[in-house]
Order: sequence, then structure tokens, then C-alpha cells
Amino acid sequence: MTVESVRPEAPVTPELLEPPFAGGGVPVLGHGWKLVRDPLSFMARLGSHGDVVRLRLGPKTVYAVTTPALTGAMALSNDYIIDGPLWESLEGLLGKEGVATANGPTHRRQRRTIQPAFRLDAIPAYGPIMEEEAHALTERWKPGETIDCTSESFRVAVRIAARCLLRGDFMDERAERLCVALATVFRGMYRRMVIPAGALYRLPLPANRKFNAALADLHLLVDEIVAERRASGQKPDDLLTALLEAKDDNGDPIGEQEIHDQVVAILTPGSETVASTIMWLLQVLAEHPEHADRVCAEVESVTGGRPVAFEDVRALRHTNNVVVEAMRLRPAVWILTRRAVRDTELGGYRIPAGADIVYSPYAIQRDPQSYADNLEFDPDRWLPDRVKSVPKHAMSPFSTGNRKCPSDHFSMAQLSLITAALATKYRFEQVSGSDDGTRVGITLRPHRLLLIPVPRS
Repeated sequence: MTVESVRPEAPVTPELLEPPFAGGGVPVLGHGWKLVRDPLSFMARLGSHGDVVRLRLGPKTVYAVTTPALTGAMALSNDYIIDGPLWESLEGLLGKEGVATANGPTHRRQRRTIQPAFRLDAIPAYGPIMEEEAHALTERWKPGETIDCTSESFRVAVRIAARCLLRGDFMDERAERLCVALATVFRGMYRRMVIPAGALYRLPLPANRKFNAALADLHLLVDEIVAERRASGQKPDDLLTALLEAKDDNGDPIGEQEIHDQVVAILTPGSETVASTIMWLLQVLAEHPEHADRVCAEVESVTGGRPVAFEDVRALRHTNNVVVEAMRLRPAVWILTRRAVRDTELGGYRIPAGADIVYSPYAIQRDPQSYADNLEFDPDRWLPDRVKSVPKHAMSPFSTGNRKCPSDHFSMAQLSLITAALATKYRFEQVSGSDDGTRVGITLRPHRLLLIPVPRS
């Protein structure tokens, strides 16, 4: 036998598997019907079919990913981009030229433009505004009067975003407009995602007319903000000024549509998700008074009885853990989609180029394989000696990889500060007519949370 006659064996490439189909689809609508009727339970049960599962949404085949490890691998891979049913349904709101929907070099350029506003060393400059709005919220409420938590949560979220990032003194009327319009738009966009029947949504039906009117008002609101800034001639050191002076890859000013889409991305999805989280935090303070009392005691031990301030937030460990646990159980963004840009694999399953992928942070963050007592509200699970048991990527409220939300520290600071301010001044009780059940749209929020604030003695 000669050396030349000994040929090295070719490496064995394991054959990729075809993901199994989930059961329960119906003609025409596929699994979209279940996603409309009981979406949270449907997504939570998909893991029993496999780590990757095929679904039918109308005429489309969609791949569902059900484990923390694989959703993390997908987020960190260049084989997948922001696209798919969710982003297609959001296109009418977010456009195609904003940081939320852009991909590749355009996305990286846009991140460079907006990132300075959200650096850790930039956040303290927003502290006085966050403090002012958090305490104004508590002062506006009168003991014994019923609070509509939806409108109040949106008002404070919009005002903080507008005053910190757009330096606009946008009064309650605009916050109310945004609150009403977003509720309609995000609910309609969810329907368009799970049942992509384009012709149906072009019919002059009452629901379609209401959706179109709400969407038009959102874009008008953004146009008003940009026009007012241009007319003022002012150039404060804020995110809107950075956008108006930003350059594209050729060194030319970015286009009007990109400016518009960027402001939409700053003001609307951010306000929607923060407001939804504030609603759930109010629900937590009412449903778990023992944790509300612990927050109050912690704040008083840190502040010595003075009003809580931005500089106190980092020391409020239990308060921060309450916020994180609320986001674990009720993530504002409960469903996300991606698209494969090439033939690839995920967990040993074949994913063809162009395939749409869907996954649910809600299902992953409630998975009993990742969390003991997975449905229990337990902020102490985030203590240093216990958090080590949580698998990587099992808790990603702000996503991960190059699509990680740039405003994560900004959002956490305001959520913790608002929670501390509320819990130190009031206890909360639900009233007749309140419904804290989960309302499902693109985001999750309570159906109609109505509370009475009871002053702490």
C-alpha cells in the first residue's frame, strides 16, 4: 500500500432534520386561528413539539423556535435579519428607514447616530426629568379617585421620552392622542401579522377605517414634532438634533423619510413598551402588597425619607428586581420574528433561505425548564446567589446581539424610579370594573386596569 492510495475520509456531515409541523392547523388560516384565539397558550405549548417547529400562518410556512439557547444563537448569527410577519405588519407604522427595521450597513450607521443619547454616562443627564415626571404622576392622583392606568402610564412614558430625547414640552393632549392611536394600531397590526390576508384589510370596513385613522394620526403627530423643531431654529443637544444633522454614507444629510421613521422608532414603540410595563408594575403593586411594602421600606432606608431621586436607583436592588420579574412574567414584547438570509441550520434542523422565524419571549421566560416555580411572581429569583441558575438567553427583555434595544439602561432607570415613587406614596387597590387580564396585541398590557391609590400613613 502506498501513501498515495490512502485517501482521507471525507468528514461526515450530519443530515439536517426537517422540523415537525405543529398540530391543530385549520384550512386557509393554518395556525393563525389559534394565534388569534389564544396566542400565549399556543406559543407556550409549541415547545412540546420540538426545539424548532413549523407553523402555517395563512399561506406562509413559518418556523417557531422554542428554546433559550436557539433564540440566543439566532440573535447572534448573521444568517438572520429583522424581517418576517411581525415587521411586515409594523411597516405601516415604523416604515423601512428607521433603526427598528433597517438591516446591514444602514442599521449600523443609524445605531451610531442614536447610540450617544443612550450611553451609560449620558443617562444621568435625564435624571431630573425622570424625577420630575415620576413625582408629578403621584401628585396628580387624588386619594380615593379611580386611576385609569392605561392613559396614565402612556402619559408618563411619552412625556419622559419626549422631554429627554426630543426636548419637546409635549403636553398631555399629545400623550392622550398617542395612547388612543397606539392601542388601535398595535392591535390591528397583530391581526395583520397572524392572518396576512392583505385584500381583507383594504376593504372599507369599520375596523379598517379606525385602524387607518389611528395610523394617520400617529404619523401626523411625528410630523408636528419635526416641523416644530425646524421652525424653532433651536439645536439643543438631543436625539432629534442629532437626526436633523446626521449624514448618510456619502456625507449627505439623511432624507426626510429616514428622519420621520427614526422619530417614530423613538417615540412610538418605546412609549408603547414602557407604558405597558408601567401598567404591569401597577398591577404588581396592587396584587403583591408584600413586595410593594418591601419597595417602600427599601426606598426609605436609602433616602432617609426624602423623595426618591435618580441617583438612588442603583441602590434600590429589590425595586430593580421587582421590575425585572414583572418583565419576565409579562414582557411587553411577547413575540418577535426574523428571516433567514441563506440556507442554514438551527439546532440540527434545516432552515431554508427566505424562511420566516417566530419566537416568543413570553413563552421562553415562563419555561419551567428554566425557572423553578415558573409562574410565581418572585423578585428574589434575581438575587446574586439564585440568578446563576437561570440559563443564558432565558431572560432577554431588551433582546440581544446587534438588535439589542439601545435604550435598555434608559428604560430600566425610569421604570425603577417610577416604581419607587409610586410604592413609597401609595398602596393600590383594584376597583369594580377593573380587568387585569392580559390583552394581546403586538405588545401585552392589561385589558383595563383601574386602581384606587391609598396614601401610606
